[in-house]
Amino acid sequence: METRVAVLGIIVENPESVEKLNALLHDFAPYIIGRMGVPYRNKNISIISVALDAPQDAISALSGKIGRLPGINVKTAYSNVGGKP
Repeated sequence: METRVAVLGIIVENPESVEKLNALLHDFAPYIIGRMGVPYRNKNISIISVALDAPQDAISALSGKIGRLPGINVKTAYSNVGGKP
């Protein structure tokens, strides 16, 4: 199956949504290349980046599910590199 490389930029403003966010990331773990989280204590938010190599529909599904969590914003950036894993 054709895959794409993408990165999700996630900003968490509501700490109560973190458990659901982590559950979603766990569900999509086979596609995750790496993840980095940075707490920004001055603003009481967390900034997370998640690198993926996944089919387009899986990336869109994960991004959409994360975007529906209260107090969480997500944006997706795609690479032009594709192919099979």
